[in-house]
Amino acid sequence: MSVLVRGGTVVTADQSFRADVLCREGRIVAVGDGLDAPSGAEIVDAGGQYVMPGGIDPHTHMELPFMGTTASEDFFTGTSAGIAGGTTMIIDFVIPNPQQSLLEAYGTWRGWAEKAAADYSFHVAVTWWSDKVAEEMGVLTREHGVNSFKHFMAYKGAIMVDDGVLLNSFGRALELGALCTVHAENGEAVFHLQRKMLEMGITGPEGHALSRPPEVEGEAAQRAISIANVLGAPVYVVHVSTEQATQAIARARAGGHRVYGEVLAQHLVIDESVYRNPDWQTAAAYVMSPPFRARHHQDALWAGLVSGALQTTATDHCCFCAPQKAAGRDNFTKIPNGTGGIEDRMSILWHHGVNSGRLTPSEFVRITSANCAQIFNIYPRKGTVQVGADADLVVWDPEGHRTISAKTHHQNVDFNIYEGMEVRGKASHTVSRGKLVWKDGDLRTERGAGRYVERPCWSPAFKALEVRNEQTRPAGVDREVAAAFTP
Repeated sequence: MSVLVRGGTVVTADQSFRADVLCREGRIVAVGDGLDAPSGAEIVDAGGQYVMPGGIDPHTHMELPFMGTTASEDFFTGTSAGIAGGTTMIIDFVIPNPQQSLLEAYGTWRGWAEKAAADYSFHVAVTWWSDKVAEEMGVLTREHGVNSFKHFMAYKGAIMVDDGVLLNSFGRALELGALCTVHAENGEAVFHLQRKMLEMGITGPEGHALSRPPEVEGEAAQRAISIANVLGAPVYVVHVSTEQATQAIARARAGGHRVYGEVLAQHLVIDESVYRNPDWQTAAAYVMSPPFRARHHQDALWAGLVSGALQTTATDHCCFCAPQKAAGRDNFTKIPNGTGGIEDRMSILWHHGVNSGRLTPSEFVRITSANCAQIFNIYPRKGTVQVGADADLVVWDPEGHRTISAKTHHQNVDFNIYEGMEVRGKASHTVSRGKLVWKDGDLRTERGAGRYVERPCWSPAFKALEVRNEQTRPAGVDREVAAAFTP
Protein backbone atom coordinates (compact mmCIF):
# COMPACT_ATOMS: atom_id res chain seq x y z
CA MET A 1 0.00 0.00 0.00
CA SER A 2 1.25 3.46 -0.93
CA VAL A 3 0.26 6.79 0.56
CA LEU A 4 0.41 10.01 -1.46
CA VAL A 5 0.23 13.23 0.51
CA ARG A 6 -0.85 15.77 -2.08
CA GLY A 7 -1.09 19.54 -2.23
CA GLY A 8 0.64 20.55 0.99
CA THR A 9 3.62 22.72 1.90
CA VAL A 10 6.53 20.59 3.05
CA VAL A 11 8.29 22.09 6.07
CA THR A 12 11.65 20.86 7.34
CA ALA A 13 14.11 22.40 9.77
CA ASP A 14 15.83 24.10 6.83
CA GLN A 15 13.19 25.10 4.31
CA SER A 16 9.59 25.02 3.16
CA PHE A 17 8.31 24.33 -0.35
CA ARG A 18 5.24 23.17 -2.20
CA ALA A 19 5.45 19.42 -2.90
CA ASP A 20 3.64 16.11 -2.87
CA VAL A 21 5.14 13.27 -0.84
CA LEU A 22 4.86 9.62 -1.90
CA CYS A 23 5.37 6.88 0.69
CA ARG A 24 5.83 3.21 -0.08
CA GLU A 25 7.01 0.23 2.00
CA GLY A 26 7.71 2.40 5.01
CA ARG A 27 9.91 4.95 3.26
CA ILE A 28 9.55 8.24 1.43
CA VAL A 29 10.17 7.38 -2.23
CA ALA A 30 9.43 10.71 -3.94
CA VAL A 31 9.08 14.37 -3.05
CA GLY A 32 8.01 16.73 -5.81
CA ASP A 33 5.27 18.74 -7.44
CA GLY A 34 2.51 16.94 -9.33
CA LEU A 35 3.41 13.37 -8.41
CA ASP A 36 1.23 10.65 -9.93
CA ALA A 37 -0.64 8.38 -7.55
CA PRO A 38 0.24 4.68 -7.94
CA SER A 39 -2.63 2.27 -8.41
CA GLY A 40 -4.40 1.65 -5.13
CA ALA A 41 -2.58 4.43 -3.29
CA GLU A 42 -4.34 6.13 -0.41
CA ILE A 43 -4.44 9.85 -1.13
CA VAL A 44 -4.29 12.49 1.60
CA ASP A 45 -5.44 15.96 0.62
CA ALA A 46 -3.03 18.32 2.38
CA GLY A 47 -4.23 21.48 0.66
CA GLY A 48 -3.76 24.54 2.87
CA GLN A 49 -1.76 22.48 5.37
CA TYR A 50 1.84 21.75 6.24
CA VAL A 51 3.55 18.39 5.72
CA MET A 52 6.22 17.87 8.36
CA PRO A 53 8.30 15.04 9.80
CA GLY A 54 6.43 13.24 12.55
CA GLY A 55 7.31 14.42 16.02
CA ILE A 56 9.91 12.62 18.11
CA ASP A 57 9.43 12.66 21.87
CA PRO A 58 12.84 11.96 23.41
CA HIS A 59 11.55 11.55 26.97
CA THR A 60 8.71 9.18 27.87
CA HIS A 61 8.07 6.57 30.56
CA MET A 62 5.53 4.02 29.35
CA GLU A 63 4.35 1.43 31.90
CA LEU A 64 7.15 2.48 34.26
CA PRO A 65 7.31 0.72 37.66
CA PHE A 66 7.79 3.66 40.02
CA MET A 67 7.10 4.62 43.63
CA GLY A 68 5.22 1.42 44.42
CA THR A 69 2.96 1.43 41.38
CA THR A 70 3.15 1.25 37.58
CA ALA A 71 2.41 4.05 35.12
CA SER A 72 -1.06 3.65 33.60
CA GLU A 73 0.06 4.21 30.01
CA ASP A 74 1.55 1.21 28.20
CA PHE A 75 3.54 1.22 24.99
CA PHE A 76 0.49 0.65 22.80
CA THR A 77 -1.83 3.22 24.33
CA GLY A 78 0.97 5.75 24.75
CA THR A 79 2.31 5.58 21.21
CA SER A 80 -1.26 5.57 19.86
CA ALA A 81 -1.99 8.78 21.76
CA GLY A 82 1.21 10.25 20.39
CA ILE A 83 0.13 9.44 16.84
CA ALA A 84 -3.18 11.24 17.43
CA GLY A 85 -1.13 14.34 18.22
CA GLY A 86 1.42 13.98 15.42
CA THR A 87 4.23 12.18 17.27
CA THR A 88 5.55 9.11 15.44
CA MET A 89 8.51 8.04 17.59
CA ILE A 90 9.45 7.96 21.26
CA ILE A 91 12.69 7.40 23.11
CA ASP A 92 11.76 5.75 26.39
CA PHE A 93 13.94 4.82 29.38
CA VAL A 94 15.20 1.50 30.65
CA ILE A 95 15.72 2.01 34.40
CA PRO A 96 17.51 -0.88 36.14
CA ASN A 97 17.24 -1.22 39.88
CA PRO A 98 20.51 -0.62 41.74
CA GLN A 99 22.67 -3.76 41.39
CA GLN A 100 20.49 -5.05 38.54
CA SER A 101 22.08 -6.00 35.22
CA LEU A 102 21.59 -3.32 32.59
CA LEU A 103 21.12 -6.02 29.97
CA GLU A 104 18.48 -7.79 32.04
CA ALA A 105 16.50 -4.57 32.47
CA TYR A 106 16.93 -3.75 28.79
CA GLY A 107 15.44 -7.12 27.87
CA THR A 108 12.45 -6.50 30.11
CA TRP A 109 11.69 -3.11 28.54
CA ARG A 110 12.13 -4.49 25.02
CA GLY A 111 9.50 -7.09 25.83
CA TRP A 112 7.04 -4.49 27.13
CA ALA A 113 7.58 -2.34 24.03
CA GLU A 114 6.70 -5.05 21.50
CA LYS A 115 3.10 -3.82 21.64
CA ALA A 116 4.05 -0.26 20.51
CA ALA A 117 2.02 1.25 17.67
CA ALA A 118 4.86 3.57 16.55
CA ASP A 119 8.64 3.39 16.43
CA TYR A 120 10.60 3.53 19.65
CA SER A 121 14.09 3.46 21.08
CA PHE A 122 15.66 3.50 24.54
CA HIS A 123 17.99 5.43 26.74
CA VAL A 124 19.41 3.14 29.46
CA ALA A 125 19.87 4.47 32.99
CA VAL A 126 23.03 3.89 34.96
CA THR A 127 21.84 3.52 38.56
CA TRP A 128 25.00 2.01 40.06
CA TRP A 129 28.61 1.40 39.10
CA SER A 130 30.90 -1.59 38.72
CA ASP A 131 33.10 -3.19 36.09
CA LYS A 132 30.02 -5.17 35.03
CA VAL A 133 28.11 -1.96 34.33
CA ALA A 134 30.99 -0.67 32.23
CA GLU A 135 31.09 -3.93 30.28
CA GLU A 136 27.34 -3.96 29.70
CA MET A 137 27.37 -0.37 28.49
CA GLY A 138 29.72 -1.60 25.76
CA VAL A 139 27.41 -4.48 24.86
CA LEU A 140 24.41 -2.17 24.67
CA THR A 141 26.19 0.20 22.31
CA ARG A 142 27.74 -2.47 20.09
CA GLU A 143 24.92 -5.00 19.87
CA HIS A 144 21.69 -3.17 20.67
CA GLY A 145 21.95 0.31 19.16
CA VAL A 146 21.89 2.21 22.46
CA ASN A 147 23.85 5.46 22.28
CA SER A 148 22.61 7.32 25.36
CA PHE A 149 22.73 6.66 29.10
CA LYS A 150 20.59 8.32 31.77
CA HIS A 151 21.67 9.45 35.25
CA PHE A 152 19.36 10.48 38.07
CA MET A 153 20.86 13.06 40.42
CA ALA A 154 17.64 12.89 42.49
CA TYR A 155 15.54 10.23 44.28
CA LYS A 156 17.86 9.52 47.19
CA GLY A 157 17.61 6.00 48.52
CA ALA A 158 16.33 4.69 45.20
CA ILE A 159 17.99 5.43 41.84
CA MET A 160 20.07 8.53 42.67
CA VAL A 161 23.74 8.36 41.72
CA ASP A 162 26.61 10.31 43.24
CA ASP A 163 29.41 12.23 41.54
CA GLY A 164 31.62 9.14 41.51
CA VAL A 165 29.12 7.27 39.36
CA LEU A 166 28.78 10.29 37.08
CA LEU A 167 32.55 10.46 36.58
CA ASN A 168 32.87 6.76 35.82
CA SER A 169 29.83 6.57 33.57
CA PHE A 170 30.55 9.79 31.69
CA GLY A 171 34.09 8.58 31.05
CA ARG A 172 32.95 5.18 29.83
CA ALA A 173 30.31 6.68 27.55
CA LEU A 174 32.96 8.96 26.06
CA GLU A 175 35.10 5.92 25.24
CA LEU A 176 32.12 4.36 23.48
CA GLY A 177 31.02 7.47 21.59
CA ALA A 178 27.75 7.60 23.55
CA LEU A 179 25.92 10.55 25.07
CA CYS A 180 25.09 10.89 28.76
CA THR A 181 21.84 12.49 29.91
CA VAL A 182 21.07 13.73 33.41
CA HIS A 183 18.04 14.43 35.56
CA ALA A 184 19.52 17.47 37.28
CA GLU A 185 18.22 17.95 40.81
CA ASN A 186 20.37 17.91 43.94
CA GLY A 187 18.95 14.81 45.58
CA GLU A 188 20.56 15.47 48.95
CA ALA A 189 19.02 18.93 49.11
CA VAL A 190 15.61 17.63 48.03
CA PHE A 191 15.69 14.91 50.70
CA HIS A 192 16.65 17.46 53.36
CA LEU A 193 13.89 19.85 52.32
CA GLN A 194 11.29 17.10 52.12
CA ARG A 195 11.94 16.20 55.75
CA LYS A 196 11.83 19.87 56.70
CA MET A 197 8.45 20.37 55.00
CA LEU A 198 6.97 17.36 56.76
CA GLU A 199 8.34 18.50 60.12
CA MET A 200 6.58 21.82 59.53
CA GLY A 201 3.31 20.00 58.92
CA ILE A 202 3.26 20.64 55.17
CA THR A 203 2.01 17.35 53.75
CA GLY A 204 0.01 18.39 50.65
CA PRO A 205 1.09 18.75 47.01
CA GLU A 206 2.40 22.27 47.69
CA GLY A 207 5.19 20.63 49.70
CA HIS A 208 6.43 18.95 46.54
CA ALA A 209 7.30 22.25 44.87
CA LEU A 210 8.61 23.80 48.10
CA SER A 211 11.04 20.91 48.58
CA ARG A 212 12.40 21.23 45.04
CA PRO A 213 13.16 24.95 44.61
CA PRO A 214 14.82 26.20 41.41
CA GLU A 215 18.22 26.34 43.10
CA VAL A 216 18.44 22.54 43.48
CA GLU A 217 18.04 22.17 39.72
CA GLY A 218 20.44 24.97 38.87
CA GLU A 219 23.16 23.57 41.14
CA ALA A 220 22.81 20.05 39.80
CA ALA A 221 22.81 21.16 36.17
CA GLN A 222 25.96 23.19 36.71
CA ARG A 223 27.62 20.29 38.56
CA ALA A 224 26.79 17.78 35.82
CA ILE A 225 28.09 20.17 33.17
CA SER A 226 31.29 20.75 35.15
CA ILE A 227 31.90 17.02 35.60
CA ALA A 228 31.36 16.46 31.89
CA ASN A 229 33.74 19.30 31.05
CA VAL A 230 36.44 17.85 33.31
CA LEU A 231 36.33 14.73 31.16
CA GLY A 232 35.72 16.48 27.86
CA ALA A 233 32.42 14.62 27.49
CA PRO A 234 29.14 15.82 25.96
CA VAL A 235 26.07 15.96 28.22
CA TYR A 236 22.32 16.34 27.69
CA VAL A 237 20.20 17.86 30.48
CA VAL A 238 16.64 16.56 30.47
CA HIS A 239 13.46 18.46 31.44
CA VAL A 240 15.09 21.84 32.09
CA SER A 241 12.54 23.86 34.06
CA THR A 242 14.42 26.84 35.51
CA GLU A 243 16.15 30.02 34.53
CA GLN A 244 19.21 28.86 36.49
CA ALA A 245 19.64 25.62 34.55
CA THR A 246 18.97 27.35 31.23
CA GLN A 247 21.67 29.89 32.00
CA ALA A 248 24.13 27.17 32.99
CA ILE A 249 23.59 25.45 29.64
CA ALA A 250 23.82 28.71 27.70
CA ARG A 251 27.10 29.65 29.43
CA ALA A 252 28.59 26.25 28.70
CA ARG A 253 27.61 26.35 25.05
CA ALA A 254 28.94 29.88 24.68
CA GLY A 255 32.23 28.55 26.05
CA GLY A 256 32.37 25.87 23.37
CA HIS A 257 31.22 22.91 25.45
CA ARG A 258 29.01 20.21 23.99
CA VAL A 259 25.92 20.62 26.17
CA TYR A 260 22.30 20.08 25.17
CA GLY A 261 19.09 21.06 26.92
CA GLU A 262 15.59 19.62 26.72
CA VAL A 263 12.42 21.41 27.84
CA LEU A 264 8.99 19.91 28.48
CA ALA A 265 5.99 21.47 26.77
CA GLN A 266 4.14 21.67 30.08
CA HIS A 267 6.88 23.69 31.76
CA LEU A 268 6.42 26.32 29.07
CA VAL A 269 2.78 27.03 29.86
CA ILE A 270 1.87 25.80 33.37
CA ASP A 271 3.04 27.48 36.58
CA GLU A 272 3.38 26.50 40.23
CA SER A 273 -0.03 27.89 41.22
CA VAL A 274 -1.50 24.48 40.32
CA TYR A 275 -0.13 23.11 43.59
CA ARG A 276 -2.27 25.54 45.57
CA ASN A 277 -5.54 24.24 44.14
CA PRO A 278 -7.89 23.63 47.12
CA ASP A 279 -8.90 20.29 45.60
CA TRP A 280 -6.18 17.87 46.74
CA GLN A 281 -6.70 15.43 43.87
CA THR A 282 -6.37 18.13 41.23
CA ALA A 283 -3.22 19.56 42.82
CA ALA A 284 -1.72 16.08 43.13
CA ALA A 285 -2.32 15.40 39.44
CA TYR A 286 0.36 18.00 38.66
CA VAL A 287 3.03 16.47 40.91
CA MET A 288 6.06 15.71 38.76
CA SER A 289 9.79 16.31 39.02
CA PRO A 290 11.01 18.90 38.41
CA PRO A 291 7.82 20.64 39.55
CA PHE A 292 6.07 23.49 37.82
CA ARG A 293 7.73 26.85 38.43
CA ALA A 294 6.95 30.54 38.83
CA ARG A 295 6.01 32.19 35.54
CA HIS A 296 9.28 34.06 35.01
CA HIS A 297 10.98 30.71 34.45
CA GLN A 298 8.69 30.17 31.44
CA ASP A 299 10.15 33.29 29.84
CA ALA A 300 13.66 31.92 30.31
CA LEU A 301 12.70 28.58 28.76
CA TRP A 302 11.11 30.19 25.72
CA ALA A 303 14.18 32.39 25.34
CA GLY A 304 16.34 29.26 25.52
CA LEU A 305 14.40 27.63 22.69
CA VAL A 306 14.41 30.73 20.53
CA SER A 307 18.12 31.36 21.04
CA GLY A 308 19.16 27.74 20.56
CA ALA A 309 20.44 27.28 24.11
CA LEU A 310 17.75 24.59 24.47
CA GLN A 311 17.41 22.24 21.53
CA THR A 312 14.63 19.71 22.09
CA THR A 313 11.12 19.46 23.49
CA ALA A 314 9.62 16.46 25.25
CA THR A 315 6.84 15.47 27.65
CA ASP A 316 8.33 13.15 30.31
CA HIS A 317 5.03 11.35 29.71
CA CYS A 318 4.48 9.25 32.84
CA CYS A 319 0.83 8.83 33.78
CA PHE A 320 -0.73 7.94 37.11
CA CYS A 321 -4.47 7.95 37.72
CA ALA A 322 -6.28 9.43 40.72
CA PRO A 323 -6.25 6.25 42.86
CA GLN A 324 -2.49 5.97 42.32
CA LYS A 325 -1.84 9.62 43.21
CA ALA A 326 -3.95 9.12 46.34
CA ALA A 327 -1.14 7.01 47.86
CA GLY A 328 0.39 10.31 48.99
CA ARG A 329 -2.72 11.95 50.43
CA ASP A 330 -1.07 12.34 53.85
CA ASN A 331 2.52 12.70 52.63
CA PHE A 332 3.44 14.48 49.40
CA THR A 333 6.68 12.47 49.09
CA LYS A 334 4.55 9.39 48.35
CA ILE A 335 2.58 10.91 45.47
CA PRO A 336 3.77 9.13 42.31
CA ASN A 337 5.66 11.69 40.23
CA GLY A 338 4.45 12.13 36.68
CA THR A 339 2.08 13.81 34.24
CA GLY A 340 0.85 13.08 30.72
CA GLY A 341 1.04 15.10 27.53
CA ILE A 342 2.36 13.06 24.59
CA GLU A 343 -0.83 13.72 22.61
CA ASP A 344 -0.72 17.46 23.20
CA ARG A 345 2.95 18.47 22.90
CA MET A 346 2.83 19.43 19.24
CA SER A 347 -0.36 21.50 19.54
CA ILE A 348 0.90 23.26 22.68
CA LEU A 349 4.15 24.22 20.98
CA TRP A 350 2.43 25.36 17.80
CA HIS A 351 -0.25 27.38 19.57
CA HIS A 352 2.02 29.04 22.12
CA GLY A 353 5.13 29.08 19.95
CA VAL A 354 4.29 29.58 16.27
CA ASN A 355 0.97 31.38 16.71
CA SER A 356 2.56 33.78 19.20
CA GLY A 357 5.42 34.61 16.82
CA ARG A 358 8.08 33.06 19.05
CA LEU A 359 8.83 30.28 16.55
CA THR A 360 8.75 29.87 12.79
CA PRO A 361 7.33 26.66 11.30
CA SER A 362 10.86 25.48 10.51
CA GLU A 363 11.95 26.17 14.09
CA PHE A 364 8.94 24.18 15.23
CA VAL A 365 10.18 21.21 13.19
CA ARG A 366 13.65 21.70 14.60
CA ILE A 367 12.56 21.46 18.24
CA THR A 368 9.95 18.73 17.77
CA SER A 369 11.94 16.29 15.62
CA ALA A 370 15.03 17.36 13.68
CA ASN A 371 17.30 18.35 16.57
CA CYS A 372 16.37 15.20 18.47
CA ALA A 373 17.12 13.04 15.44
CA GLN A 374 20.50 14.72 14.99
CA ILE A 375 21.53 14.63 18.66
CA PHE A 376 20.61 10.96 19.01
CA ASN A 377 22.08 10.00 15.62
CA ILE A 378 19.05 8.88 13.63
CA TYR A 379 19.02 11.75 11.14
CA PRO A 380 18.08 11.83 8.25
CA ARG A 381 16.26 8.53 8.76
CA LYS A 382 14.02 10.51 11.12
CA GLY A 383 13.39 14.23 11.53
CA THR A 384 13.10 15.33 7.91
CA VAL A 385 11.08 14.92 4.73
CA GLN A 386 13.31 13.60 1.97
CA VAL A 387 13.66 10.58 -0.26
CA GLY A 388 14.95 7.61 1.70
CA ALA A 389 13.76 8.83 5.09
CA ASP A 390 11.28 6.81 7.10
CA ALA A 391 7.72 7.61 6.08
CA ASP A 392 6.78 9.22 9.40
CA LEU A 393 4.79 12.34 8.58
CA VAL A 394 2.26 14.66 10.11
CA VAL A 395 -0.10 16.74 8.03
CA TRP A 396 -0.57 19.83 10.16
CA ASP A 397 -3.65 21.99 9.97
CA PRO A 398 -2.56 25.42 11.22
CA GLU A 399 -6.17 26.57 11.48
CA GLY A 400 -7.53 23.47 13.14
CA HIS A 401 -9.03 24.16 16.57
CA ARG A 402 -9.53 21.82 19.48
CA THR A 403 -10.20 22.04 23.19
CA ILE A 404 -7.92 19.75 25.17
CA SER A 405 -9.75 17.52 27.64
CA ALA A 406 -9.49 14.17 29.39
CA LYS A 407 -12.96 13.49 28.01
CA THR A 408 -11.66 13.38 24.45
CA HIS A 409 -7.97 12.57 24.64
CA HIS A 410 -6.53 9.15 23.78
CA GLN A 411 -4.09 8.99 26.69
CA ASN A 412 -4.75 6.26 29.25
CA VAL A 413 -5.07 8.58 32.23
CA ASP A 414 -8.06 10.17 33.96
CA PHE A 415 -6.71 13.73 34.01
CA ASN A 416 -5.29 16.14 31.46
CA ILE A 417 -2.92 18.83 32.73
CA TYR A 418 -4.08 21.14 29.90
CA GLU A 419 -7.77 20.59 30.66
CA GLY A 420 -9.94 23.17 28.89
CA MET A 421 -7.10 24.84 26.99
CA GLU A 422 -8.12 25.87 23.49
CA VAL A 423 -5.41 25.52 20.84
CA ARG A 424 -5.18 26.39 17.16
CA GLY A 425 -3.02 23.98 15.19
CA LYS A 426 -3.41 20.22 15.17
CA ALA A 427 -2.56 17.02 13.33
CA SER A 428 -5.20 16.27 10.71
CA HIS A 429 -3.37 13.16 9.44
CA THR A 430 -0.46 11.11 10.71
CA VAL A 431 1.56 8.63 8.67
CA SER A 432 3.68 6.09 10.57
CA ARG A 433 5.95 3.66 8.77
CA GLY A 434 4.15 4.52 5.54
CA LYS A 435 0.64 3.81 6.84
CA LEU A 436 -2.11 6.35 7.43
CA VAL A 437 -2.83 5.82 11.13
CA TRP A 438 -4.68 9.03 12.05
CA LYS A 439 -7.24 10.63 9.76
CA ASP A 440 -9.41 13.51 10.92
CA GLY A 441 -10.07 12.00 14.34
CA ASP A 442 -10.07 8.37 13.23
CA LEU A 443 -7.28 6.51 15.08
CA ARG A 444 -6.15 3.45 13.10
CA THR A 445 -3.16 2.22 15.10
CA GLU A 446 -2.20 -1.44 15.27
CA ARG A 447 -0.77 -3.20 18.28
CA GLY A 448 2.87 -4.09 17.59
CA ALA A 449 3.19 -2.08 14.36
CA GLY A 450 6.06 -0.01 15.78
CA ARG A 451 9.66 -1.10 15.43
CA TYR A 452 12.73 -0.69 17.60
CA VAL A 453 15.11 1.90 16.18
CA GLU A 454 18.80 1.33 16.75
CA ARG A 455 20.86 4.48 17.28
CA PRO A 456 24.54 3.94 16.48
CA CYS A 457 27.25 5.59 18.52
CA TRP A 458 29.47 8.22 17.00
CA SER A 459 32.89 7.46 15.59
CA PRO A 460 36.07 7.82 17.68
CA ALA A 461 36.39 11.32 16.21
CA PHE A 462 33.39 12.17 18.36
CA LYS A 463 35.66 12.15 21.41
CA ALA A 464 37.70 14.92 19.88
CA LEU A 465 34.62 17.11 19.60
CA GLU A 466 34.76 17.93 23.28
CA VAL A 467 37.87 20.03 23.54
CA ARG A 468 37.57 22.60 26.26
CA ASN A 469 39.27 25.38 24.31
CA GLU A 470 41.32 25.99 21.21
CA GLN A 471 44.61 25.45 23.05
CA THR A 472 43.67 21.90 24.01
CA ARG A 473 42.31 20.89 20.61
CA PRO A 474 44.27 17.78 19.49
CA ALA A 475 46.32 18.25 16.36
CA GLY A 476 44.69 16.99 13.21
CA VAL A 477 41.08 17.23 14.29
CA ASP A 478 39.02 18.40 11.35
CA ARG A 479 36.93 21.44 12.27
CA GLU A 480 34.17 20.28 9.94
CA VAL A 481 33.98 16.99 11.81
CA ALA A 482 33.84 18.90 15.09
CA ALA A 483 31.01 21.04 13.81
CA ALA A 484 29.00 18.20 12.35
CA PHE A 485 27.50 17.18 15.65
CA THR A 486 25.92 20.56 16.36
CA PRO A 487 22.24 20.81 15.35
